[in-house]
Amino acid sequence: MLIAAIQTWIFAVLALALFAVEVWALVNALRFRADAYVAAGKRTKGFWGALTGLAVLLGFLSLPYPLGSGSPSLLFMLGGIIIAGIFLADVLPALKRVMGRAAGNRW
Repeated sequence: MLIAAIQTWIFAVLALALFAVEVWALVNALRFRADAYVAAGKRTKGFWGALTGLAVLLGFLSLPYPLGSGSPSLLFMLGGIIIAGIFLADVLPALKRVMGRAAGNRW
């Protein structure tokens, strides 16, 4: 019984941490200009805004309510973090490169 409670809390903390990453991806998707997406060759701002918004929704649905009770849906959790991970690992660096070049920043 104690082990099940510990596992439930670990899963709840993991779900909350992944939800925070998904929100971070959405904020980053919305903060860049639309032309930066075109210049980076990474679809459109609307596409990535909608997709990372979906990731946030999936992450929210994976949160157990009340916190620490029940088990959230692993499928929702995985779907949300995969979408956010693709954005953060592929699209965000390309956007930063394009915007750095446009502003004249040399790293």
